Amino acid sequence: MDAEDWNRRYAAADLVWSAEPNRFVADALDALPPGRALDLASGEGRNALWLAGKGWRVTAIDYAQVAVDKGRERARQDGLDVDWVVGDVLAYRPPAEGFDLVLIAYLQLPPDQMAQVWALAARAVAPGGTLFAIGHDRTNLTHGTGGPQDPDLLWVPEELTHHLAVDGLTVDRAERVRREVATDEGVRQAVDALIRAHAPIPDLP
Repeated sequence: MDAEDWNRRYAAADLVWSAEPNRFVADALDALPPGRALDLASGEGRNALWLAGKGWRVTAIDYAQVAVDKGRERARQDGLDVDWVVGDVLAYRPPAEGFDLVLIAYLQLPPDQMAQVWALAARAVAPGGTLFAIGHDRTNLTHGTGGPQDPDLLWVPEELTHHLAVDGLTVDRAERVRREVATDEGVRQAVDALIRAHAPIPDLP
């Protein structure tokens, strides 16, 4: 789906996603001390708004204007300050080592494009900072529900560990997690890939 496809999808509903943050994002990041955060492919901003509410200085980027407008309006209503950016994450150039947290949630792109995203995300993490990512896992095709049906768009924790290590991050968690999804056939289980990494602090000379 391109930006216009997503704009039409966001325009057709009040909220495509929940107003609440992703459960894995909230569980993993709740105890982090606030600093500067970057939310890549932020959608309607549910995670960015949650972070801002906890005191983070958040930059949120998405290429769907409608989604960004929705996030901006919710921020205004809630009195939250978020730096909203309409743009393609593949063309975005965040400041090197500019963020204490870089967040990627359910960004599913072809492998060559995701490799670009992992590289730019790794460069954006400040020393000692955190990269947290959650996305649809490849095993979701056979053991889960929902999400993209193209295996090339799905994540594999072992492959992501390699990518991030090459990009200079230390991987702290790389695992498959399950979440409940309400479907027409009842509650089903979806399988996600969860990645948490940090940028090492250089040794003093």
